[in-house]
Amino acid sequence: MVSGQGMWDRRSALRAAAVMAGVAAVVPLAGEAAAEETSADALFKAGKFEEAGRAYEAVLRNDPTDVHAARQRGYVGLLSNRFADAEKYLGMALALAPQDVAANRLMADCYTRQDKLVRAAPHWRAAGKEANAKWFEAVDGEPYQLSGEVARLPLQQMDPIPLLAGSINGGPPKRFSFYTRIASLNVSAKTAAEAGLRAVGEEIEFNGRTVWSYYGFVDSFRLGDVELRNVPVRWSDGEAMPGSGDGMIGTWIFYHFLTTFDYAGRSLILRRRTPETAARASAGAERLPLWLAREHLTFSRGSVADSGERVVALHIGGVGSNVAGMYEGTARQLRVRTDYERPEESLAGGQPVIVYPCYPKEVRLGTANAIGSYSVASANNLHTGHGFDVLADFAHSFFKPYNITLDFVDMNVHIGRGKAA
Repeated sequence: MVSGQGMWDRRSALRAAAVMAGVAAVVPLAGEAAAEETSADALFKAGKFEEAGRAYEAVLRNDPTDVHAARQRGYVGLLSNRFADAEKYLGMALALAPQDVAANRLMADCYTRQDKLVRAAPHWRAAGKEANAKWFEAVDGEPYQLSGEVARLPLQQMDPIPLLAGSINGGPPKRFSFYTRIASLNVSAKTAAEAGLRAVGEEIEFNGRTVWSYYGFVDSFRLGDVELRNVPVRWSDGEAMPGSGDGMIGTWIFYHFLTTFDYAGRSLILRRRTPETAARASAGAERLPLWLAREHLTFSRGSVADSGERVVALHIGGVGSNVAGMYEGTARQLRVRTDYERPEESLAGGQPVIVYPCYPKEVRLGTANAIGSYSVASANNLHTGHGFDVLADFAHSFFKPYNITLDFVDMNVHIGRGKAA
């Protein structure tokens, strides 16, 4: 039998061998284990991650050779940056199936988040990401070396995309946007050339045309009073997003700080994370869970219309006047008023998509909300591939009355109305 990841599933092989040998007692045991695994998968899909983790552990107590349960239990740990758990269970999965693509992808993610780039490299390669493997093999010394305690960076503009000042390799100030839907620091080809960046890897992207992407490291990335040294960076010879400035800051940068997107105060605040700074940043703000998937995508719990609380994506930054986005089928199910007569052409992940204006009666993240505000419903479901259901994404315009802090140590989102302290 071939598993869903295209790799040999040792558990299935062992059970098949037992049945072939006439061990009748295995049949009900297999049925019970399959039921437990189905239950665990259903919990995971519903975003009930802690319950799913316990259910996968129950599966593994019955069958320690279950690759899927070990991989998924590791994934549960990784979502909350519990690295010891993630490494333990993903290690179990890889010991059973060393070439399992999904387990290698998750282990690459686990090491990447911990700045163990050289250790991540072989797992990126096994996951089919050769460019990432070459990139991280080329790191020389400790990446993301941090100096400075706090930076308060005023936003030079808010719309159509927030922009702030930063400096590459000691050069003159450049204008950077930010977005939690991208991973690394990205710069324009012009900025890369001016900074003298050297590519250590490259690949071709196909989005209707050929675009070369390049990977390297910047010696220094300064943002106000903080500086990061030896920072992974990516650039391409394609056209930058219109109005996005000279580069875009992704989540890999943000999880090296206690990061506050102070929309109401029109600033980005980057603090060295300590228990004291975490307490100050969260004072007077509501605490919500934070999950991280695919090493850069941020999630929490929220609701749309009468959905009840479910997993939602946090698309902080980027371009857009909508407060939320959702699959058209979700909007229909929730009876969200949708204007099908006015389709809009948009982009998602570099791919063209059609979206329809829609107006949910409420979009809510904790006590933060938007009433009847312009949102979009996509003809394509853009929230697939994570293994769990995503109700909607909360976008740039949703956050404007608020400040929102991402704590990647305690894995909490803190959101408060008005300007950050």
